Amino acid sequence: HRNIIQDVGRGRQPGWAFGLGLERLAMVLFDIPDIRLFWSQDDRFHSQFESGKIVKFEPYSKYPPCFKDISFWCSGADTEPTDASFHPNDLYEVVRDVGGDLVEKVELIDDFTHPKTGRVSNCFRISYRSMDRSLTNEEVDTLQEKVRMLTVDKLGVELR
Repeated sequence: HRNIIQDVGRGRQPGWAFGLGLERLAMVLFDIPDIRLFWSQDDRFHSQFESGKIVKFEPYSKYPPCFKDISFWCSGADTEPTDASFHPNDLYEVVRDVGGDLVEKVELIDDFTHPKTGRVSNCFRISYRSMDRSLTNEEVDTLQEKVRMLTVDKLGVELR
């Protein structure tokens, strides 16, 4: 490509082109599998990294999540907390037992105390997502129904 050198007025002076490949170095350092992720606008990628810290990249799914909510009464008006009282970790365990790796996240989205009865109600959002395929509503509905039944049976709550 001598014409390029001549066109910019450098005559017969030799020139070299090279790149450091910083993206390739970062891929090895952070265990990132695909160089295209560097140009992604997805916050799930960018939020994993912080200046001055070396962390291993945590893969995430390119498939959409399926959200399902479960809402239930945790206690009655005059119920004192006991060892048998509802604890969110118990729900997390039930959900993970049913959904396994398809469960991405379980989060409390509403905590309500009835003003007259004093009963406490919680609503949790369960995010189902597969790493290798899109989930069908039928598939997730089946899992969610099992979660609902086991939540009542194992945790002694009243579904809303």
